[in-house]
Amino acid sequence: MEDDLERYVLDSYALLAYLGGEIGAAKVEQLLKLTQKGACVLYLSWMNLGETLYIVERQRGLQDALSVLGLIKQLPISLLEVTNEQVLEAAHIKAHHPLTYADAFAVAAAQDKGAKLVTGDPEFEAVSELVNILWIGE
Repeated sequence: MEDDLERYVLDSYALLAYLGGEIGAAKVEQLLKLTQKGACVLYLSWMNLGETLYIVERQRGLQDALSVLGLIKQLPISLLEVTNEQVLEAAHIKAHHPLTYADAFAVAAAQDKGAKLVTGDPEFEAVSELVNILWIGE
């Protein structure tokens, strides 16, 4: 049952680290394997998926972004719809903390799901009192 499992929300930093084989990729890969085995649940907000895709498209082009989308859809990640409540909560978080609006959605999703936020982005230090963070990296 999902309620009994450890829950995690990926931000775009963690997802891009995994996709690019960068520092922190091993931790994300471990979470993906645990999710595949049914030992935890991994979430990603559609807002953070969009952020990931625009970064890939800007750096490598539309075809690569579409390939990344196909890959992400095959991973054991539950995509979270952006709700009216999350829009309002993300706006509130953004108004009081120095992070991007898309990052505020990751925080709101983690709060909503009672999940740890998976990131290596130092911007999230500003919201460490709002959400538990699983830091990836060295």
